Amino acid sequence: MPDVELALVGGPTVVIGYAGLTLLTDPTFDPPGVYGNLTKLTGPAFGPEHIGHVHAVLLSHDEHEDNLDHAGRALLEGAGHVLTTPGASSRLPGAVGLKPWHSITLYGAHAPVCVTAVPAQHGPTEMRDLLAEVTGFVVRAAGWPTLYFSGDNSEVDVAAAVAHHFPDVDIVLQCAGAARVARLDNALLTADAARTLAIADLWPAATVVPVHVDDWAHFSEPRVAFRRAVEGDPARERIVLLERGAAVRVPRAWSAPAHA
Repeated sequence: MPDVELALVGGPTVVIGYAGLTLLTDPTFDPPGVYGNLTKLTGPAFGPEHIGHVHAVLLSHDEHEDNLDHAGRALLEGAGHVLTTPGASSRLPGAVGLKPWHSITLYGAHAPVCVTAVPAQHGPTEMRDLLAEVTGFVVRAAGWPTLYFSGDNSEVDVAAAVAHHFPDVDIVLQCAGAARVARLDNALLTADAARTLAIADLWPAATVVPVHVDDWAHFSEPRVAFRRAVEGDPARERIVLLERGAAVRVPRAWSAPAHA
């Protein structure tokens, strides 16, 4: 089975080399600064000009600056496909809105690639009316590892529904960092380390790649704290924390190239 190439731009933004396609999650390329009610601490490891043509953007949601910023919006215009939520598709010209469990097939150099939208929940159930519509994605192609990008999902039971439908996931790109904002009572808006470990247990043989743990002030469990929190857990051996800017080939969990 071929390896998948991942390169972390920063935040939730990852370049994915998959079956001859270049995929990009939640594009954020703006410099540090204050954006709305959020503060960005660190700029991207590299800009869009270093990526080349993006065949498809996997956009979990468009309503928060830490998942789609000004430079990210500009990138959408040149992307082959922009896959996102139904609501976002009404705001972003040319974007394709996928309801949960609906799929689209992309055609790369090596094999047809099926991208399926899957449920995600950006915070506690009681706050649903205050939070953005969010989606995750599962990416599959014959002969290639199955990849799950969680989007800003904070709930283990939502990830469990994905695992029920797709028990064969080999690589989990999990938005972590334990995002909290004061105006929402500091509720957990993305997974913390404990929930990331619980999600890892849903796919006991998968490599787990936490993303969206750095770069923003509202993340209460950044990289150093995350490492400390997962130390000693059996799933620790399957967790790969990407270094910003470096491309890593990620195979199946039992031969993972690096550790958190």
